[in-house]
Amino acid sequence: MRYAFAAIAILAATPAAASDPVLDEAVEFTAQIFHLDTGVPGLVIAAVRNGESAVFGFGEIEKGSGQAPDGDTLIGVGSLTKSFTGLSLAALVADGTVSLTDPVGPHAGVVDALPEKDGRQIRLIDLATHASGLPRELVDVEGVEKYSDASFAANLSENPLLFAPGNGIAYSNVGFDVLAMTLSGIAGEAYPDLLKAKVLDRIGLTATSYDRPQGENFMTGYDWNGNEMDPGDPIENRDGASGLYTTANDIVQYLRWNLDRFDADDAEVRAISHAAWLMRDGLDPVIGMDESGHMDAMGLGWVIMMPEGDRPLIIQKAGGTNGVFSYVAFAPSRDVGVFIAINQFNFSAATQMAQLVNNLVARLAPR
Repeated sequence: MRYAFAAIAILAATPAAASDPVLDEAVEFTAQIFHLDTGVPGLVIAAVRNGESAVFGFGEIEKGSGQAPDGDTLIGVGSLTKSFTGLSLAALVADGTVSLTDPVGPHAGVVDALPEKDGRQIRLIDLATHASGLPRELVDVEGVEKYSDASFAANLSENPLLFAPGNGIAYSNVGFDVLAMTLSGIAGEAYPDLLKAKVLDRIGLTATSYDRPQGENFMTGYDWNGNEMDPGDPIENRDGASGLYTTANDIVQYLRWNLDRFDADDAEVRAISHAAWLMRDGLDPVIGMDESGHMDAMGLGWVIMMPEGDRPLIIQKAGGTNGVFSYVAFAPSRDVGVFIAINQFNFSAATQMAQLVNNLVARLAPR
């Protein structure tokens, strides 16, 4: 098999000291071995430590292209989108527009009221922590296009909650899509516009959007049999759970922003986003949260893992869509973060990928 390699030095947003050779060495070697071991078509990895950063690409963005992924390669990051949706909520809480414990009520737009259980209403914080009791996915409704307003309305009005809101956690794409609809209703603007104004522009993410990528530098995804997967056009009402495209360069900036604990301008938004709002202890059930590492608590869309051995506290999120798996993790107290994406649905590789990143964060973190 022919392997292509590219390394891109990413400049800091502000002038910084000389590059970090330890960071370069650790990230490059770790990712290269992983790529050779798994045989996925392509891989891109980005890391930040103490403001310094590096991006490395291996393999090909598309089989036979001979083009390695780089810092500007557009990547569909799937459920990493949920961390951005959580940030949208955090921004509206920080500016006083909403409170985390506000009931969702009619703001979702597609129904007059969401289901309740044991007398409990679904609150914004329940949607953002997977504690709403809503299912993972919508069920098909005869004669109705999936993900349409009518599809959501039928699902939300006819199907009971899995558990009383706040009693447990069950990973829910439906919940995050409803969260985006609700924030749109509260703010009175389309959710993509809200996200751009409250999150993307605030952080300086110029290559991140829901638009289907144009041009040649796009990471093509492959299914578990090696067949190319067409991402298609953006799907209606799926903005909260998935759908964002971004680049390693933008994720470097995203990591820098999330790691900048002492920037007064955005400190409250970060604090609201990263806080452990729901601890695992005592929750029943807990479903679908441990594939990328044991979930100890939930932030707003973020999975929080408490320190273990040499590994510091890590805030993380995984994503998978249209043949691409991705994962981002950072240690806010250690100023270290790592992002990785591979372009094949290889579930064994995806599990290894998360372990690799978590271990790499631990190795890069000062002790």
